[in-house]
Amino acid sequence: MSTETFEFQVEARQLLQLMIHSVYSNKDVFLRELVSNASDALDKLRLAKLRDDALDADVSDLHIELEIDRDARTLTVRDNGIGMSYDEVGELIGTIANSGTAQFLKELKEAQDAAGAEGLIGQFGVGFYSGFMVADEVTLVTRKAGEKQGTRWVSRGEGTYTLERVDDAPQGTSVVLHLKPADPDNQLHDYTSVWKIKEIVKRYSDFITWPIRLVGEQAAKDGKDAKGGEGGEGDDGGTAAPETLNSMKALWARPRDEVSEDEYHELYKHIGHDWREPLETIQLHAEGTFEYQALLFLPSHAPHDLYQQNMRHGLQLYVKRVFIMDDCEALLPAYLRFVKGVVDAQDLSLNVSREILQQDRHIRMMQRRLTKKVLSSVKSMLADAPEKYATFWREFGAVVKEGLVTDPDNRDALLAVASFASTREDDGTVTLAQYVERMPEDQDDIYYVTGESREAIVNSPHMEAFRERGIEVLLLTDPVDEVWVDAVGEFQGKRLRSVAKGEIDLDTREDDRSEDEQKQQAEAYAGLLGWMRERLDDDVKEVRLSTRLTRSPACLVADADDLTPALENMYRAMGQEVPRSKRVLELNPDHALVKGLNEAYGEREDRAELADTAELLYTLAVVAEGGRPKDPSRFVQLTADRLERTL
Repeated sequence: MSTETFEFQVEARQLLQLMIHSVYSNKDVFLRELVSNASDALDKLRLAKLRDDALDADVSDLHIELEIDRDARTLTVRDNGIGMSYDEVGELIGTIANSGTAQFLKELKEAQDAAGAEGLIGQFGVGFYSGFMVADEVTLVTRKAGEKQGTRWVSRGEGTYTLERVDDAPQGTSVVLHLKPADPDNQLHDYTSVWKIKEIVKRYSDFITWPIRLVGEQAAKDGKDAKGGEGGEGDDGGTAAPETLNSMKALWARPRDEVSEDEYHELYKHIGHDWREPLETIQLHAEGTFEYQALLFLPSHAPHDLYQQNMRHGLQLYVKRVFIMDDCEALLPAYLRFVKGVVDAQDLSLNVSREILQQDRHIRMMQRRLTKKVLSSVKSMLADAPEKYATFWREFGAVVKEGLVTDPDNRDALLAVASFASTREDDGTVTLAQYVERMPEDQDDIYYVTGESREAIVNSPHMEAFRERGIEVLLLTDPVDEVWVDAVGEFQGKRLRSVAKGEIDLDTREDDRSEDEQKQQAEAYAGLLGWMRERLDDDVKEVRLSTRLTRSPACLVADADDLTPALENMYRAMGQEVPRSKRVLELNPDHALVKGLNEAYGEREDRAELADTAELLYTLAVVAEGGRPKDPSRFVQLTADRLERTL
């Protein structure tokens, strides 16, 4: 048969550089690409045979074979699928090459959206040419099902390739990679190693529908070596029975009643690198114009790197059961980064990059659906498995609440599954819906307090009036709580209100004073309040009488729209400049210390000594809320002086 030589329209090296550096970052993926092409060929033959039973093709044992020849340094990927005709080889194998590198780049730049760009990158030729990352020469032999004659394609990637018609080609396609010389310093990329080939197949193609078999003498030799020179079952003097390398168990594609919980758990442990069982298994089958399957797992404990910037996300992306990437952060929002699992799409390109995934409309659609599925599963746990939910929220609640700030579209769903510690719950938590349901009829707001720990805030001076009246207060101790409460604002028409912000009048005083009596008290303290406001001008914006204090002499509160000190510190830690805001000092007019200070203020003309008392009162309020005195040594000295006078 005559052999025809064709020249690439552009220098092959330039094309290969584009493919290697722009599309692939890991050379191991060449085998993924070739196996994927073989799997597609088998899928096409099965479909063609179903449509045309008269098609002269053997479909009794569709499979993929891998064969290593270490002496010749070749790796062969062979399938008995649909195959290609002479013309199709020129069209399909040469698509990218014949378009020219310049034209390819031009079309890539002109693509109006990411889907268009991925369509260009995902053409068959790109995946096939990835073989040149590891091979000096590639030989392809193929015969289309139903035809008698085959085709041989050969190229060294140096500007030309040859096409030849052959008579002895079996059905399907065989790709022989003549591997580059061995690198003694890089044994991890020795593609004549049976171990390496098994590792790549297990990583990238374990769930391919068709069996991937390792055949040939090299597999038999390595099998003997692994057994100390003993031949395994099927050993007949150097040729072993084919070994199937992939499990072909795409659990996500099987009905749930056909898969045991143990099988799900084993998959979770494999992809999640976790020896404990998952808390919940979530399965999703999406059909329609864009089909995909998902098998997700909620872990039973938080990973150690949950709050680190470089934390690896838990989802793996497959396309038609071919592994594309792990750590696929585009499939779920960051506040669900702990979710582990697999998503298998039917209509994505194998060569999608992370940048393309961020913009792809199908990926965005999948993210929305997967997010809703996870949140609905958590809601079901809350209703049906409270112990499971309690574990989930303890481990991941602080992360999930990030979504209240970053994901307004799902805010209602997040509020429905969020729960919080409260003054009515010693150990458990309460949802906002439960809080509203048990609110007294005369209560209009949902009250909360933020702080570093339950112990620090449950006895806060701000809580005194609420505790005395038995009003439930949510205890928010996660850093994100400082942010989301302002972003959310209300729930079911009830305002979220901090007990440490703004003026609060709960009418808790037992003497039930009249308005005239309250007015007289305000006039009696007016002079002291104005004087203290001047003395403490560097630290407070106002000094006023408090209706929230019943035992403590003073407390500091922020205006309703002010940032809390904790939030100010959080922004500064993130490198944002936030001006220091002054707060309001509230005094308890029924406290003996405040009464005595007011009497002394009215009796003395020389109030220099009272200035130290005013400063001490302010610093006590700072310490009561867990703050640090501006001048600790001065605070200690003032306190010691006052104690000395009591002796």
